[in-house]
Amino acid sequence: MKEIRYIFAIKEAMEEEMERDENVFLIGEDVGLAGGSFGASRGLYDKFGPERVIDTPISEAGFTSIALGAASCGLRPIVEIMFMDFVTCAMDSIVNQVAKMRYMFGNQYTVPIVVRMPEGAGLNAGPQHSQCLEAWFAHVPGLKVVMPSTPYDVKGLLKSSIRDDNPVIFVENKTLHAMKGSVGEEDYVIPIGKADVKREGEDVTVVTASRMVHESLKAADILSQEGINIEVVDLRTIQPWDKEAVFNSISKTHRLVIAHEAVKQFGFGAEISAAVSEEIMDELDAPIMRVGAPFVPVPYSLEKFYVPSSEDIVGTVKKTLEQGF
Repeated sequence: MKEIRYIFAIKEAMEEEMERDENVFLIGEDVGLAGGSFGASRGLYDKFGPERVIDTPISEAGFTSIALGAASCGLRPIVEIMFMDFVTCAMDSIVNQVAKMRYMFGNQYTVPIVVRMPEGAGLNAGPQHSQCLEAWFAHVPGLKVVMPSTPYDVKGLLKSSIRDDNPVIFVENKTLHAMKGSVGEEDYVIPIGKADVKREGEDVTVVTASRMVHESLKAADILSQEGINIEVVDLRTIQPWDKEAVFNSISKTHRLVIAHEAVKQFGFGAEISAAVSEEIMDELDAPIMRVGAPFVPVPYSLEKFYVPSSEDIVGTVKKTLEQGF
């Protein structure tokens, strides 16, 4: 194992997959000479050249559609959207074409596209550069949605996504880019759709992903000082999500809190809450509770009050422990 930053784990995954398979290429704005807006492709242009690390004009719709054509002809494109917010310009290509093409053509060919996009607040970048829009894509049949929380997970899941024959929306929280963590030096992959229990506990299950995994772990440390032990389940993938892992945890704790950075309304927490209520309601000893951002655009000047925190998770956990059926 070695310790590297999250952003360089992304670079390593892309570099290793480009070495392993000559059909893999990277396309997007500033991914070449500039090395990516956040440094994820630094050095790849010099190593693989302009035919495999392709700088594009500012046209998300254009280069995402180019990637779709390339994928349908046997290549394996990695598309970088500079900020997740900008994916709105490519929604027609992703939602109406990329997600549906394999289904519409009866599985005659594959569509192995990975669309990488940094999301979330934390940089005071304003409401058009700070959104968490993963629930949009989780709602679209044909797309997989991955949200890694650690350097180890981001490398293993990105390699799995690049090798997958279906389109994958790969969501990276910007605040995690600088995080350091241990990464295996061997070639490893992490299966898409498998959750990871980041901390075991018996009092309350906290289901989460991406940045909120770390806020949940902070909350776990705070709560443990009061004798409350929460189990933190990192989904890692929200579409498909690991129902078995979540249900197993709830069967042990009998209480559920779901935490995500996106606005609470209609987030992935709502889907998990509904599934638990429909399928294992008898396992619950108290109402399900959710932690999410307020239903307003991300405020530039009040960002630190907008993003859910460990304190919010602590308060919600305590609230569910006070309640019962």
